[in-house]
Amino acid sequence: MKWAWIFGGLGTILTLIGHGLGLFYAPAEAMMGDVGRILYVHVPTAWVALLTYLIAFVIAIGSLWKGGLGWDAALEASVEVGVVLSLLLTMQGSIWAKPTWDVWWTWDPRLTTVTIMVVSYTAIWLMRQLISSPDRRAVLSAVATVVAFVNVPVVYMSVKWWRTIHQGFSSPDTVNSSMVLPLRIAALGMLFLMIGLVIARAKIALSRLDMETAVPQLPPHKPSRETGE
Repeated sequence: MKWAWIFGGLGTILTLIGHGLGLFYAPAEAMMGDVGRILYVHVPTAWVALLTYLIAFVIAIGSLWKGGLGWDAALEASVEVGVVLSLLLTMQGSIWAKPTWDVWWTWDPRLTTVTIMVVSYTAIWLMRQLISSPDRRAVLSAVATVVAFVNVPVVYMSVKWWRTIHQGFSSPDTVNSSMVLPLRIAALGMLFLMIGLVIARAKIALSRLDMETAVPQLPPHKPSRETGE
């Protein structure tokens, strides 16, 4: 758990610094004013959520190729952390949408594809709770994760492929330089937090899988008083 604490602690510090700079150092957003400051929370969450699913996809390939409890534990951890980040992303987006679009939710292409993503990975997490066989669970989870990942690039590219009211891609060239530093620090903090959470959750999952697959130990044989055997 040492690395989980290291990444988690460093991530917490960087996140607090990034959010503090975003609140008190960076200027208000030109169109949205102070409401736009939520981008220092929302955008890093979005970036890291998609990255977490990319990691889960790579782990799923490794699980199908190599097998083993370690791969399955890492898959469980990355999917679960990805779901948590996706749910946070959705709630943050709704909070931002209300003052910006005057609605909490709209079936915009970006929001629709994000919903599909959240439902898909939540279904994988639920499926793992329902399957008792460790081997069958590992294979089905890995296959489902590979299939679910098909939608992740669609989420990312949705603002470019379709007409949408969601904000398009930004870059350091299109963002005030005083806003770039807090955003990068907050994103790095969120990345380290995600790594720490995945490591910690994988350790817990591996311990449980070890217990599930352990061979039961029979009690030592005691000689019978009558037979002496």
